[in-house]
This record gives sequence, structure tokens and C-alpha cells, in this order.
Amino acid sequence: MSGKRALAMNSKDNIAVAVENIQPEEEITVQTRGGQSRSIRAVQNIPFGFKVALENIPEGQFVFKYGETIGRASRDIKTGEQVHIHNIKGVRVQGKWEKGEQS
Repeated sequence: MSGKRALAMNSKDNIAVAVENIQPEEEITVQTRGGQSRSIRAVQNIPFGFKVALENIPEGQFVFKYGETIGRASRDIKTGEQVHIHNIKGVRVQGKWEKGEQS
């Protein structure tokens, strides 16, 4: 499997981090901590160090990085789309984190 590279550190993650600049329509090879890999296609620019969605993330769904909740989708996010402050919002509520459990 070849393509641009991104890393996901936990099997619960629904995003990965780009380890190089990625252009729209480029194939992304996502490496997981367990040594497995999968392939997705970028739908927009993903700069080095930014996050990319590994699956469709519906509005309101928790976003996971390193197996931990980092926010909720503030709108629907497509597989291969950049994930950043324009489409996720934090989940801090009165100094406490919401539990990011999926049902």
C-alpha cells in the first residue's frame, strides 16, 4: 500500500494525523499503532500535522485522537476531510470533560 502518510495511535480513533502535506484526491495510507494500515482518499488539503477524518463523522459525534475525546463534530465531516476548529468544538463543560462514549 502506498500513498501519503498519516498516523492513528488508537483503534478507537476516528481521525489520523498527517505526517506530510496531502493534496485533494491523493491516497492516504493510515498507519495504526498496531502496525496495520488502511487507505482513504483526501477530499481537501491536509497540511502536515493536521488531522484527517478516517470515516464519516456525523454532526454531534465525538471525535477521538489517541483514544481520547478531543471534541464533537460541529457539522458533518466526510472521510478524507481535514478536521480542525472549523468543524469540531470542544467538550469542556464547567471545567470537566464530557465522557466520549459511543453508543
